[in-house]
This record gives sequence, structure tokens and C-alpha cells, in this order.
Amino acid sequence: MQNITNNLFDFTIGEDGIAVFSINQVNNPTNLFSTEFIHQYLEVAHQAIQEDSIKGFIVTSGRSMFMPGADLRELSSMGGDAENQYNKMMEMHAGFRAIETSGKPFVAAINGTAMGGGLELCLACHHRVLLNNSKIKLGFPEAKVGLLPGGGGTIKAPYLLGIQNGLTYLMQSKEARPQQALKDGLVHELAETQEALMTKAKAWILENPNPVQPWDDKKYRMPGGGFWSPNSVQVLMGAAGNLTKIAHGNYPAQNYILKVIHDGLQLTFDRALEVEARYFTKLLDSKEAKNMIRTGFLGIQHAKKGKARPKDEPAYQVEKLGILGAGMMGAGIAYVSAKAGMDVVLKDVTVEGAEKGKAYSKKLLDKAISRNRSTPEKAEALLARIQTTDNAKAMEACDLVIEAVFEDPQLKDKVTKETEAVLAADKIYASNTSTIPITLLAQSSARPENFIGIHFFSPVDKMPLVEIIVGEKTKDKAIAAAIDYTVAIGKVPIVVNDSRGFFTSRCFGTYVGEGMFLLEEGVPAAMIENVARKKGMPVGPLAVHDEVTLTLSLHVFESDPIPDKPAYTKRAYEITRKLVKEYGRTSKKDGKGFYDYPEGAKKRLWKGLADVFPVKPNIVDEHTVAKRMLHRQAIESFRCLDEGVLNSVTDGDIGSVLGWGFPIYTGGALSYIDFVGGKQFVADCENFEQQFGPRFAVPESLKALVEAGKSIHEFRKT
Repeated sequence: MQNITNNLFDFTIGEDGIAVFSINQVNNPTNLFSTEFIHQYLEVAHQAIQEDSIKGFIVTSGRSMFMPGADLRELSSMGGDAENQYNKMMEMHAGFRAIETSGKPFVAAINGTAMGGGLELCLACHHRVLLNNSKIKLGFPEAKVGLLPGGGGTIKAPYLLGIQNGLTYLMQSKEARPQQALKDGLVHELAETQEALMTKAKAWILENPNPVQPWDDKKYRMPGGGFWSPNSVQVLMGAAGNLTKIAHGNYPAQNYILKVIHDGLQLTFDRALEVEARYFTKLLDSKEAKNMIRTGFLGIQHAKKGKARPKDEPAYQVEKLGILGAGMMGAGIAYVSAKAGMDVVLKDVTVEGAEKGKAYSKKLLDKAISRNRSTPEKAEALLARIQTTDNAKAMEACDLVIEAVFEDPQLKDKVTKETEAVLAADKIYASNTSTIPITLLAQSSARPENFIGIHFFSPVDKMPLVEIIVGEKTKDKAIAAAIDYTVAIGKVPIVVNDSRGFFTSRCFGTYVGEGMFLLEEGVPAAMIENVARKKGMPVGPLAVHDEVTLTLSLHVFESDPIPDKPAYTKRAYEITRKLVKEYGRTSKKDGKGFYDYPEGAKKRLWKGLADVFPVKPNIVDEHTVAKRMLHRQAIESFRCLDEGVLNSVTDGDIGSVLGWGFPIYTGGALSYIDFVGGKQFVADCENFEQQFGPRFAVPESLKALVEAGKSIHEFRKT
């Protein structure tokens, strides 16, 4: 048999009789577990197994990452023919089983991150040696995109890790660094260098000419006990209960993972693979998986790479960043920017105020050091990049300035003018405002073409989304600069056009508002909060209002110069004003809002709510409560699309999922319309409009789209 080099891997046979598969998919950005790769890998492996001169095989990577997973571009287009898909899965299983039972040793020399299908490729080897590099991760991320490991991983994980730990890896997508992977049993040994990795792999092959996989060894005992052991029975029962409590039936992948383990571990290993293939096939055709792949992976990955930037603009590098305002937002922006290697000038009214903002970075770094995620030396270097000041002149050498002062147009006007007086004319000035139109703020600028909105979310160090807002006079250079900066700090940008509240604040506000309206109408507060979480919102509308603060909501409304606000906006204001002004309920930070926040104890709904908003028994059912909250967000998101605030459905989906936690299983606030069904959604909204008011009115363009039988993803602005 000859050596082989193609666009997927290099296959070489050494003089020692050991063959090496070095995966190097030159036509892909990284190695991917795809149909083409699997087919060619198995074809070469099966042919090589027949060669008597070959003693064993090493599977490794010719790239820095071993294989971070399946080709989700391919998976997103699969489904629709269940029988054909199932047969393909079983062909793959048969191919890997032929390797496992061939009698010749296969060793995975894992020299980089191996996730999902990449890890399953390693599990089909008899032995696994992992490079001891803390940047390397192993795990099964499939549940994050609505799937289960379909290359044998779902059934192999409990064999290797035990049922309890296996469920953690599979259902929670746990990731393991090398030391943890060794401890848990995902790999057999670690190597300190690339050379040692290959040496250990070859040594194992020579010492183990007749390997057997654990699931084929009759003497093997599963860690923690087999399926019928008391511990395993208890673990599975507990997992089923917790799944119902946490996922509420919204995420079928986790449910099917449990089914594969429950059903499969009672069967022979080969029959268990049939169970895995059957449930994988079901998931692949589910709308939840398609939504999660499209938005949760493909959409976000494209956005994170800066797909929206103007193509003809040269790259804009931010070496020195200026920040006006050292409050929570400014402090957070300073941290993520310095972490990305930028020099930061953090300005506040006083140096003391700026130093307080810098101290936020030290607090985060101290926590990272305590968790072994940073070192004192790295922390010191990061802090050295943050310069504090109370002088606007310090901004003159900055490439980009981000204003993050209080939401007051007059204050923003003042700092804009004093900063532009020293900032170079060709540099970019941005506002972190969450609601005030960029076009309005740009009136303070002598260079509105270089003025743009860069809206971060709190806490900045954790929230991945950045909403970039284009004003009427903003030019492409500013858009490109904002996107380049956002990508450089590792955030996910979406670009929207100017509007009051833009996209995220405007649509997030409808969630909070609808929760308050339900409360005012007599729906119990606990029911509102529980239903919202049950449908997949991370926090109930009342609790999240406490977090953003009721006082901020009042300020935004009162500082808004537009007199003819919609009736529902005024209604939300009156509810908030009543709680703040008459009852002193202000925020979570103050310990009292819709909830009480007793020190050292869990939050609880304020008992006085029932006195302020009397409960009316059976006023509305749970189904209607859920639809009102989710439909309201979706209809407002569509209006943003229809009005041209949003440039695409994908931007709206990404913004809603990452910006305020719209349930990912729906695909996002716009894909939710398809998830419900266009005709059903329109009918629901028309009914709600009659019962609850014009905020549920359906735009004619959406009616036309639905009547034509088209998906929301086929919407085109005319």
C-alpha cells in the first residue's frame, strides 16, 4: 500500500510498520467531521487493515486543532429523508466498528482541541494520548446546537466515564482540559511535547498488538456501576426529573440523550448504536436543531468574523482606545479592550472616579487568578495598559473614543464637543447609548460621518453582543472601524440602522412591558415569572426589570423629547412611576423592586405587589400569558425588520438571543414566527389586537408573506 496525500489527510507508512493518518483539511478553515472525510478515512483505514506489514495506526492532526467538531454547514442541510439518513449513520457505525474489532491497534495522538465528531473519531481508537496543553479542550458540544453525538459518543461516554459523569458531558456540554480529561477517563495518558505524543502512541501500538475496546471486553465494568446498579438507577431518575424542571420540554436533544442511554445500555453495544442513530436522525430533522444550528452556530460565527463590515474599507486598527465615563459600562469596556491588548485611556470627572473604574478590572483579574485562569504577571500587564485621567486632552492620540456617560443628551453633547476638540479629525467617535438616536447625538459632532453607536450590554465582560448603530450621516469608514474593533475584542457585532431604542432596547422593552401589563391586569406575579422561564427566557420580565432598574426606565422615558409616545409606552411608564414614586421600589441594587432582596438570602417577590396590583383569579390561562410575552417581542422585531432598522432576519435572531436571551430553540425573535407557524402567529396577534390593543397589530407585509406561504427568512424589504 502506498502513502496517500489528498485535501483531507496525509497517510504515511513508516519503516517501523506504523501508519500515520495526519488530518489536514486544506480546503476548510479547520479539520471537520464531514461525510466526505468519514468516507475517505474509513476507506483507507479498511484497506490498510488488510496489509500484514502494517502493525498499527496513529490518528493525529497536521493542524493546531485536532478536530473541533462536525461540519454544521453540512448538517444544516440534512434531514427530510429519515430512512436514508439512518442508513448512512449505520454505515458509519459499521465502518468504525470494523476498525475497533479489526485486531489491529489504533491510537489517537490528540495534539489539539477535539470536540464532538472529532472526539468521537478518537473514541473509535483503542488508546488516546493527549498533548498536555491547557489550551486544548475535549467535549461533546452537540446539545448546544440541538443534537446528540451521533458518531458513537452518546453510548460510549457512559461506558468510559460512568453514567453520571457521562450525562454531564453529554447534556451540559462539559468541556475538559487535559488533566481533567485524564482524570475522567476520556484519555489514557498525557504527553508534554509533540515528539513525546508520537513516541507514546507508537510504544502503545508495539506493546498492544491485540487491542479490545471496553464495550467489547466482557470483563470490563462501567465506572460507578452498570445500568441496573442502585447508583445508576438513582442518577437516571434524578436526571429525568431535573431535565423536566430545567428544560420544560423545549430542548428535545437532552431528552433524547437520556433515552439513548436508558434504552441503549440495556442492549448489546451494536444494538445501542442503532438506538443512537435513530434518535440522532430524529433530532437532525427537528426544527429546534435547525434553528440552533442556523442562529446559534452559523449565524453567530459569521457575525463574529465581521461579515457585516463594508467590503472595500481598509482594516481599521485600534491601538489606543479612549473611554469617557468610568461607571460599570465604561469600566467593563476598558477591561475587555485592555485584555485584547489595546492601550486604554479611561476618563471620568475625577481621577478618583477613573481609578474606581480601573479597580473593576483588578477585581475581575483577581478572580481569574484565584481560579488559575490568569497569573499575577498577566494581570499586572493588563492593568498597566489602562491609563486613568480627568483630562479630555488625554484623548488626542486615541484611534477610537467610546462615550459611556450617563444617558443625558446634554451631558453627551458636552463631552462630545470637548473630546472632538482634541481628537484627530480622521478618528472615530462612538456612543454607548442604549436608547438615544445616534443621529440626534451626532448633531453635537463636527464630524457626523465619523460618529457611530457602539452599544455594549452589561456586564460587558460576559455579554457577547455589541449592537452597532448607523446614524443618517455615518459613513462606511466608521462602520468598518466599529466592526473591526468589536471583532478584535472577541465580541459578536450586529449592525442596525438608527431608531429610538434601536433594535435591542426597543424589543427587550416589550418583554418587560408585557410582563407589567399582565401584572396590572391581575395575573399573579409568580405565574408571569414562571411561565416566562418555562418558555426559555433566562429571567422573568419583572426580575429583569429590577436588574436594569426601574429608575433607569423612568429616566429614559422622561429624558425622551418625543411627545407623542405610543399608549403602551405611557402605560408602562405609569406602572413604573407608581412603584418608584409611591412605593419606593427602585431596583435590585437597592434591594427592593418587584422583588425583595434580603441580604444573604434568595430573592422573593414583594408581598405588597398583590395590594398594588390585585390578583384576578383565572383572568387568563398560562398558554396566553406565554404567547403574549413571546409574540409581543416577535411582532416588534418584525416591525424593526419592516422599517429597515434591522438589515436581516439573522441579525434580529442573533441580537435577540445574545442581547436579552430570547429562547435559542426558537431560532430567535424572528425565526420564532416560523417556529409557531406563520398563519398561527398572525391569527394569534390579530386576536390579541382585539383583546389587548394595537401593539399586537400585524404589518401588512407580514400578512402578505404568510399568505404567500413563505418563511420569515424569505422576507425582502421592498
